[in-house]
Amino acid sequence: MTQEIVAALRPLLVAEASAEAYAAGAEPGDLEQAVWLRLLERIDADGPPSDPEGWLRVAVREEARRSRRTVRVERPYVTEPADDSGPGPEQLALAAARRRALHAAVRRLPGRCPRLLAALLSPRDLTYREIAGELGMSQGSLGPERSKCLGCLRRLLKSEVAAPERRG
Repeated sequence: MTQEIVAALRPLLVAEASAEAYAAGAEPGDLEQAVWLRLLERIDADGPPSDPEGWLRVAVREEARRSRRTVRVERPYVTEPADDSGPGPEQLALAAARRRALHAAVRRLPGRCPRLLAALLSPRDLTYREIAGELGMSQGSLGPERSKCLGCLRRLLKSEVAAPERRG
């Protein structure tokens, strides 16, 4: 029974929805969908309408009015879209984990290396002169000391990171 009603009403619904859609500021397909849904709800609750064509015309016009009211009330979102160019939450979490692991490795280094590398990694972005003043060493010895400390850090991290598996 429902299939016969749907088949009989389809051409009329397409024509009515196309005629009303433009004035309502809606897509014809949206109006059609809404009316089909109302028809199915009506059939489930009260059975098929006694005058299906008349019911369909009224239903299309009611849906068009509803769409016009919605268009008047809704406002487009006019602010700038979210900036997706930056790193996402996963990348930020991974970067934070890498920073924590690096600072933990720096703290395990011998001698003056933890203080020197912590000063180099400082968010204050210290100059060599400021670092040398903080550590009580000459600015000229800072470069060689830094190289020695970076070598120690490299060896420490190399032993902690698993070597990649050979493929072949």
